[in-house]
Amino acid sequence: MDNLKPFLADVLSGVASEYADIRLEESEQARIVHRGREFYEIGQTFDRGGCIRVFHRGNWGSAGFHRADDKLKELARDVAAAVEAMPARPETLGELPAVNESVKVPEADDPRKVPLAEKHALIKHYNDILLKTPGITTTQLRYNDVFRETTFLSSEGRFITQESVYTGFSCRAVARDGATVRDYSDSFGKTQGFASLANREAMVERIAKVALDLLKAEPVPAGKYDVIIDPLLAGVFVHEAFGHLTEADTLSTNERLRELMKVGTRYGVDDLTIVDDGTMPGERGSFRFDDEGIEAQRTELIKGGRIAGHLHDRQSAQRMGEKVTGNARAVSSRYAPIVRMSNTYVEPRSANIEDMLDSVERGLYVCGSRGGMTELDSFTFSAQYARLIEHGRQTKLLHDVTLCGNIFDTLKSIELIGDDLVMFGGLDGCGKGGQSPLPVGLGAPHVLIRNVVIGGR
Repeated sequence: MDNLKPFLADVLSGVASEYADIRLEESEQARIVHRGREFYEIGQTFDRGGCIRVFHRGNWGSAGFHRADDKLKELARDVAAAVEAMPARPETLGELPAVNESVKVPEADDPRKVPLAEKHALIKHYNDILLKTPGITTTQLRYNDVFRETTFLSSEGRFITQESVYTGFSCRAVARDGATVRDYSDSFGKTQGFASLANREAMVERIAKVALDLLKAEPVPAGKYDVIIDPLLAGVFVHEAFGHLTEADTLSTNERLRELMKVGTRYGVDDLTIVDDGTMPGERGSFRFDDEGIEAQRTELIKGGRIAGHLHDRQSAQRMGEKVTGNARAVSSRYAPIVRMSNTYVEPRSANIEDMLDSVERGLYVCGSRGGMTELDSFTFSAQYARLIEHGRQTKLLHDVTLCGNIFDTLKSIELIGDDLVMFGGLDGCGKGGQSPLPVGLGAPHVLIRNVVIGGR
């Protein structure tokens, strides 16, 4: 799409405003779904569209479009006129230097070069593993890949073309024993090619095993427990319960939240450092440039147990007098970017899982996530399952495990942080402001937290 630069520059030249940018996107993706023994869905889609934004006198205006033709000039003028009519606000964007960058995906990672039949064969293979397992009654497998090319041009002369790729799959197994039904699911996905999905049989076999094991699980008794949470649940907690509080488009306009998230405020042990990093190679939330044309960065959100930073787009950074962090992201070209996480995780430390287990007289080892909810500084999360810890040993398997509490009190109750960081991507993503699913990564090592409230029976 390099040949579009003169045309897009012509569109922006007709806009009377302090700043304007235009983002055009082409994407091609494949999707395959198996449900039980039924081949449910297979197909490919192609999409093209874009978004134009105008900033003037402290206000934004934006509009999506489907085609890059001469009507864009009229659309850009209409957006500028609408912004001009808005009451002025005392906000600025700051200035950025001109750049000219091109980001290419390695040819070997392009999923468009792999026949659809080959993709289907791999997913069918994994589905067959589940269906051949005695006790597994039905399954659901989903495959998705996407190749995307984005062209960005701003009135400051920032011109960026950027290719990106993603491939991933998810598996769900349902087990039955009489009237008892349990299920378990997992997924894998990276900003890598189709080859990264091969040789995942061990993951698929584990999904079947856990689903079958859960048939014998007991409901967890409600109460307070010392809890070891696995890397997936710890990553989900950090993303959902804490990460969203650092997104400064919301933070910068909420006085109570700004006070809670003030830089320097202590919320954890010295070993606790939480990072958002869009530069991690291959991870689900990684990219070179965000949707405002800012380079992806590593941002420490908590360092040494204290609030260290926030996530910004250009406007929120100016509003709070902080550095822009390259976290302006849109779920597709038809949306204006908002502040979003990239890859958010807890930095590993020196403890190992055996040390953690040895330090727990009676508690829970809690694994996986079935989702949850947050409300400012409160949270409720459901785990996939847990095991009772007695005198440092894992014993009974438990289900219906729900964790709840205050986010900041929970961070302060972290006692040990493991040495075994694991990052997760998968097929789904993050939702915010009507934009979902946005690709993000999350992760953590094992984490030991004291006195967590567990809901159960």
